Amino acid sequence: MSSKLTPLLAAAAVMGLGLAGPAQAADSIPVGHLSAFTGPTSDVGVPYGNAIDDAVAYINAHGGINGKKIDMPSEDYGYEIPRSVAHYKRWQSSLKPVLIQGWGTSDTEALTPFVTKDGIVFFSASYSGHLTDPTGKAPRSKAATPYNFFVGATYSDACRAQASWAMKDWKASGKEGKPKWVHMGANHPYPNAPKEACTEWAEEIGFDVLPPIVYPLAPADFKSQCLALKDAGVNYAYLGNTAASNVSMIKSCKTVGTDVQFVTNYWGFDEPSAEAAGADGDGIVVPAMAAWTSDAPGMKTVHEVSKMSDPEGKKARALPYIRGVCSAFVMRDAMLLADKSGEVTSQSIKAALETMTEHVPAELQGVCPPVTWTPTDHRATTQVTMYRNNWNNGNPQFEMLDIEQLPRGEEYLGW
Repeated sequence: MSSKLTPLLAAAAVMGLGLAGPAQAADSIPVGHLSAFTGPTSDVGVPYGNAIDDAVAYINAHGGINGKKIDMPSEDYGYEIPRSVAHYKRWQSSLKPVLIQGWGTSDTEALTPFVTKDGIVFFSASYSGHLTDPTGKAPRSKAATPYNFFVGATYSDACRAQASWAMKDWKASGKEGKPKWVHMGANHPYPNAPKEACTEWAEEIGFDVLPPIVYPLAPADFKSQCLALKDAGVNYAYLGNTAASNVSMIKSCKTVGTDVQFVTNYWGFDEPSAEAAGADGDGIVVPAMAAWTSDAPGMKTVHEVSKMSDPEGKKARALPYIRGVCSAFVMRDAMLLADKSGEVTSQSIKAALETMTEHVPAELQGVCPPVTWTPTDHRATTQVTMYRNNWNNGNPQFEMLDIEQLPRGEEYLGW
């Protein structure tokens, strides 16, 4: 599906026009929502999960899928793999979902064999590169993942982009020698997902890459890790954990006088983090889609979606909320195209997704990245937009810093 089809799809969603003939009012489309409103990643899981719920409510209120409502029960699994598997199995015996909106890396990867066997499309908030090879034939793939999709560049590409920006930053500073780079995070599938790919990339572009430094997902006193950074003379450190843990790291390092430029993954820093980190968070670089204060045309729709749970429009939403809205609206567009083909099933949704080319939901221009999927490549995009946190004398703002276009070769697929 090319971007030229987007206005038609958006009109169908907003107006409830029947692309595939009239639908019965009782019709519904079953979708499962695995959320992390509790647990170690709830700091970013809450805004993302809220966005999925709000966006589906908005879609249903504006015609649904040609008159069909999305029936989406939401289950909090607390970032625990056994609970996610239990919810999935219960849904398979009762709800019979055609699609699941999921969350983390560890649970998404654990559920991949199930969704592959059962043929269920799985949208995740995990952007692990391991989920992008539908055939499993790429040189470094872990496994075939034909039913996994996510709206954004992989963790690996985002980290590569951060390293590429860091090298440009180093050269612009006029400093001599090879800059030092280190990967940091918990010993966990989520922070580890891009470690190998990004480390290799950093070495190739000229970094002196030091051994990884481990720190837990839960916030704590990280002075020992910060002293290790300081003693090693690290110039650029990639923070692979979620926001609350990273704020603890940033503040601990400021306490011991560590002079390092931190870059984070998608979930590693946001507006609440900037408030919590205070002046210590000034200059942190994070990949993002768009900030709440962005003047992109599509932000008008995001603000309207937000009113589904905040009717007075008083809440300022964090970066993870934007990603959730994009995930839900791309799902909607795939369902609209699937419905046009005759029936909304996992197979028809998958087929629709795999025809999308540079697709952005019409109402979200300038907010969501253009996504392209094929039957042999489930990397949505290899473009990464980075923002820098500006403390701005107590009024923190995320300012666009750089856009990196990463290579799309088979050697980068699936890892």
